[in-house]
Amino acid sequence: MTQPWLVALDIDGTTMHDDGSISDAVIEQVRRLTDAGHHVMPATGRSAAATLPVLEHLGISPRFVVCSNGAITLHRDPEAPTGYRREWIESFDPTEVLTTIRGHLQNARFAVEDEHGYYRYTEPFPDATIGFDSEHVDFDELLRYPATRVVVVSPDHDMDEFLGVVERMGLHRVSYAIGWTAWLDIAPDGVNKAVAVERVRAELGIPRDRVLAAGDGRNDIDLLLWAGEHGRSVAMGQSPPDVIAAARETTDAVTEDGLARVLATL
Repeated sequence: MTQPWLVALDIDGTTMHDDGSISDAVIEQVRRLTDAGHHVMPATGRSAAATLPVLEHLGISPRFVVCSNGAITLHRDPEAPTGYRREWIESFDPTEVLTTIRGHLQNARFAVEDEHGYYRYTEPFPDATIGFDSEHVDFDELLRYPATRVVVVSPDHDMDEFLGVVERMGLHRVSYAIGWTAWLDIAPDGVNKAVAVERVRAELGIPRDRVLAAGDGRNDIDLLLWAGEHGRSVAMGQSPPDVIAAARETTDAVTEDGLARVLATL
C-alpha cells in the first residue's frame, strides 16, 4: 500500500444497526482495511464510555477516536485503564443554553456530559449515547459543571414542531445538530465531527484526498461536507434528505450492508 486512507465512521445507523448489532460483512471490511494499514476510526455522537465497547465489537484499536460529536477525542494509550486517554477536550458553560431551552420546552428531558465523560440527566434517555457513568439529578445540578455536550429530547413534539421551536430559540455561541426525532445535540461553539476529524487527519499526516467519511444523521452533515471537498463522503440510504444532499455518494441502508459495500471499494 502506497499511502493509507483515513476512514471516519459514524456508529449508530451507519456501522451499527438499531438493535446494537454489527453485520459480519461490515466487521470483515473494517478489519481488512485496518490490517492493510488504513486508519479506520469512529466519529460518533456517543460518549467515550459508550464508544469503546464498539471498538471491541469491531476488533480494532485505532490511534484516535472521535466521541461526543467532536467535543472529545481519545488517543490510544496502553497505560490508561481503558486503553485510551482523552487527548483533546472542548467544553462550555451550559447555563445559558439550558435555561433558554427550558423556557421553550417545559417538558423536555435534559442530559449534560462533563469533561470526564460523566452524564447527569433529568429523566432517563432511551439511547446508547449515554454511558454507564451517569446519574439522575435535578435540573439546577446540570448548571454546575462545564459541558462537552448537552442533549435535549422533547417527547411532546414531532419533528416539524421541534424544528420550529429550535429555530425560534435563536441559540448562540454553541453548535447544534438535530437528530432523527425531537432530539437536539449541542456542543461548544465551532465543535463538530468535521473539526475533530480534521485535527486527527493533520496529526496523522493523511492527505485530504485520502479521507472517507460515512454517516446517516444530521450531526454528520458537517463531516460529510468537509470530507467531500477533497475526498469521499457517503450517506447511508436511510438518511434524511438533507444528509444525503451533503454527501457526494449514497450507499444502501445500514440494514442492507451499505457501509460494507463502500468499504469494499478501498
